[in-house]
Parts: sequence; structure tokens; C-alpha cells
Amino acid sequence: MADTAELTRTFEGSTIPVAGTYAFDAAHTTVGFSVRHMMVSKVRGHFAPPTGTFTIAEDPKDSSVEVEIDWSTVDTGEPNRDNHLKSGDFFNVEKYPTISFRSSGVHHVKGDSWVLYGDLTVQDVTKPVTLELEVNGVGRDPYGNVKVGFSATTKINREEFGLTYNAVLETGGVMVGKEVTIEIDVEAALQP
Repeated sequence: MADTAELTRTFEGSTIPVAGTYAFDAAHTTVGFSVRHMMVSKVRGHFAPPTGTFTIAEDPKDSSVEVEIDWSTVDTGEPNRDNHLKSGDFFNVEKYPTISFRSSGVHHVKGDSWVLYGDLTVQDVTKPVTLELEVNGVGRDPYGNVKVGFSATTKINREEFGLTYNAVLETGGVMVGKEVTIEIDVEAALQP
């Protein structure tokens, strides 16, 4: 394995990437979600990779990220369900084409574990969210580009963001759960 010492630094016992601005590598970045369906299973889906950049600051606690996700790229593996999600019952992509996140702070927990705080905007509702963040590694690709990897997860109540569509089931319960788990895997390149 190649030496990555010049690509990393140590902060509170954690190995982190060098400071700089990083751009998402669309081919190696995923934004996924899961939500309960009919109280018996989970539906999983994903969106196209986000646009935006993030900056890892000299003081990692000053790092920041701003991203947008195109709602219309939702893919659950079922075109009829995807079209329903794009409709006014859920995402209303014609009126609100994107979802956005802007960080407000970063906190080191220990080792490779961090917490990322920020504001998530869905349609016209903005609320604070907390993501559990893990630094997965730093390296150079075959072309000499510096790449970093992160994973992040959070859970939100979709109804708090105005996504309230549902149907009551004859057997009790509802068609769509309130809690949505969001899972993000990022690979990004250091910009010159």
C-alpha cells in the first residue's frame, strides 16, 4: 500500500485528510434512503449523487459542506412508485426540484467518528439535522488525484418536512412510515 502520510494529518488521535476543497466523485458517491412500507417491510431507494463541494478546514471543526440533490432522480426500482414520489403527494418536483443541506458545525467524537450538524431544506421547510459521520480513508487514484471517503447516516421524520401523504390500512397502521433513514457514501477529489 502506498504511503499516504502527505495526504493526511492527525487531529485528536484521528487521521483526517489534508485541508482543502473537495468535489464529489459522482461515479463513487451514493445517497440512499429507506422507509417502512405497510408496517411490514422497508422500501429502499437512492438519488443521483449530489452537486456541491465541501471544505476541510485547517481546524477541522471549521469544515463545511453545501449540497443539493435533484429530487427527480429518485429510483426505488419501481417506476410507478418513483412517479408517485415525484408527484405533489410527496416531493412535488415541479415546484421543488431539489433538496439541500448546509452544514453548521462539525464535532469530533473519537477515532474516525464525527458528528456533522446542519440545516436540511425539503420543499419550503428547513430544519436542523445531525449526521453521524465516519472518515473512511484517504488515498491517490491511478491518475494522481487525492481522494477521500466518508459515510454519513441520519434519521428524519418526513412529516416534519411537510411530506405527510399516507393511507390508513384496513389491518391497522399506515402505508408509509414517518421515519426515513438516510445513508450517504461519498468519494471526493481534492481540488487544485
